[in-house]
Amino acid sequence: MRPAYQALYAAHLVELQRRTKAVLTRENLDALVIHSGQAKRQFLDDMDYPFKVNPLFKAWLPVVDNPHCWLIVDGVNKPKLVFYLPVDFWHKVPDAPTDFWAGFFDIQLIDKATHVEKVLPYDKSRIAYLGEQLELAKALGFSELNPEGVLSYLHYHRAYKTEYEQACLREANKIAIQGHQASEACFRAGGSEFDIQLAYLAAVQQGENEVPYGNIIALNENAAILHYTVLSRKKPAVPHSFLIDAGASFHGYAADITRTYSKEQNEFAELIKVMDKVQLQLVDTLKPGINYTEVQLKSHVLLANVLADFDFVQLGADAIVETGITRTFYPHGIGHHLGLQVHDVGGFMADERGTHVASPAEHPFLRCTRLVEPNMVFTIEPGLYFIDSLLGDLKQTELSKYINWHKVDAFRQFGGIRIEDNVIIHRERNENLTRDGGLN
Repeated sequence: MRPAYQALYAAHLVELQRRTKAVLTRENLDALVIHSGQAKRQFLDDMDYPFKVNPLFKAWLPVVDNPHCWLIVDGVNKPKLVFYLPVDFWHKVPDAPTDFWAGFFDIQLIDKATHVEKVLPYDKSRIAYLGEQLELAKALGFSELNPEGVLSYLHYHRAYKTEYEQACLREANKIAIQGHQASEACFRAGGSEFDIQLAYLAAVQQGENEVPYGNIIALNENAAILHYTVLSRKKPAVPHSFLIDAGASFHGYAADITRTYSKEQNEFAELIKVMDKVQLQLVDTLKPGINYTEVQLKSHVLLANVLADFDFVQLGADAIVETGITRTFYPHGIGHHLGLQVHDVGGFMADERGTHVASPAEHPFLRCTRLVEPNMVFTIEPGLYFIDSLLGDLKQTELSKYINWHKVDAFRQFGGIRIEDNVIIHRERNENLTRDGGLN
């Protein structure tokens, strides 16, 4: 761990302590106990599902693979870590904590999960449990279980990324970019979706349960399925297009990047270039003081121009937006917060009390309605798709007469386009982690 990096982590913990003290004072509590989680047994089996750590836990330290750990924090004293270190000859047990973060915690080892009862404070009346295992928490004597006031405060402030978190997100992007570059090469060499997945995982050196979400690797018309995760082993007879939405993890923080490629230099390739310019315009739209919803609305204006310019819709751009036709070709939101989770929390909060601000009725899938401020991190991911079901619905309306169906039908074989970057908002500039990392 580089000294400068460790200094960022130290400052990160100072900020987490500050937030903890503030919310404990506000909610009249003494401490928070944060549970890393438990492994979950598969139904009628003797094996567990892949373990996913509580994001509130990994906000404090990059331990993402060890269940039965506990943090006790009060915003003043050195955080206490109860670290699970079993004696087990069946499985690989974690190493005793010696990494860069270990010196910042008062660490107590337990070799059996049940021993945590001896370590936790006896009087838990003013201590809040934060975690998923509510029955366990009740059995241990907690009565304050995931208090709404505590979660709202923590979720709201998680939108502001510390310099340590920003450094982790940069690293996650650098790792993911290696995977994207390897995947494009595999596509151009004629690989199947499954081949491309293997090339991606090999390049990022992360398994499918280590990357932050299931990779979307779609060839041809499969790119029209927004969350396509089938990974077909069969190569298409004629490859036309390739859409990849894939990330990587670093210290528990996620990258979330999407690119689209054309096999040939054709009109679809030109459409990708134009959508790339649209995406960069939208990145530039992000400024402190605007509402994220404004970026969503502008994305539909820009897409309407693309639909008109490429003769998919035979109307003026303003009319294409006003009639709602853009939502057939682009049904999702422009992006979301990014951090400890891919779709990071706090996107609909107007304040630290959790006042909810819903997405506009005509854009129900928008994942953020928040004011854009420095140190926030967003994805920007406009799309243009040829989705059979949505096009079928549009064809049944009076707006059908404005659609160039012959051309739309010719483009169904490509599926669609999505281009996504990860962007840190600074006071005077935007930092595009994906482009700056070398992926164009």
